[in-house]
Amino acid sequence: MSDPLILIPARLRATRLPGKPLADIHGEPMIVRVWRRAVAAGIGPVAVATDSDDIKAAVEAAGGVAVMTSAEHPSGSDRIKEAADILDPNGLHDVIVNVQGDFPTLDPIAIAASITPLADPAVQIATLVGLITDEEEKTAPSVVKMIGSPVAPGRLRALYFTRATAPYGEGPLYHHVGIYAYRRRALDRFVSLPQSTLEKRESLEQLRALEDGMRIDAMIIDHVPRGVDTPPDLDRARAVLKTSA
Repeated sequence: MSDPLILIPARLRATRLPGKPLADIHGEPMIVRVWRRAVAAGIGPVAVATDSDDIKAAVEAAGGVAVMTSAEHPSGSDRIKEAADILDPNGLHDVIVNVQGDFPTLDPIAIAASITPLADPAVQIATLVGLITDEEEKTAPSVVKMIGSPVAPGRLRALYFTRATAPYGEGPLYHHVGIYAYRRRALDRFVSLPQSTLEKRESLEQLRALEDGMRIDAMIIDHVPRGVDTPPDLDRARAVLKTSA
């Protein structure tokens, strides 16, 4: 039995949507919306890892837990590693779930599903994918595709991640959802590795793990949440959440 800790990395520095985590969505900051969904997943305690006093204050005002981390981290993975060590220095939580702070429409059921592959002791990192149904997404470099082999019903073993349209030929294409459930030792190992060749080429940090020989499995989910990176993305999220309210 695993004992997950859910961590949500959040920082204010965003070029396309400044102050993104604090963007208002029907009366609540986006980071609080994400925190509520992570809590609703019901798989373990939740905390926001940030370098911003304002983000910390917003989360705590909503009743959540936030921990201050360095402003120098190059990625969310490095940020959650520091937060995990602060909140759980004795390593009692054997699984660390990294939930992106810009997924306000993420289904709590999907967060819970992210840890499922870790029931297999051979899997070191687990994540999520969804079937691509939009023709434009199949060729969009902004949509990361996962190439994988089926290993169980609704579960794939990741062989590669790419911004290109792949694999070639007839068959499904899968949109990667950037949520990761790490075994604690896998997270420690991952952040200790230097950036890899393919990671730099594709600008995809998960390739660092694959190039190091780490196994990543993904659960297939029905709904792919859209991350919020631009003002139009924020408008879309507001419309979705207004409809579902």
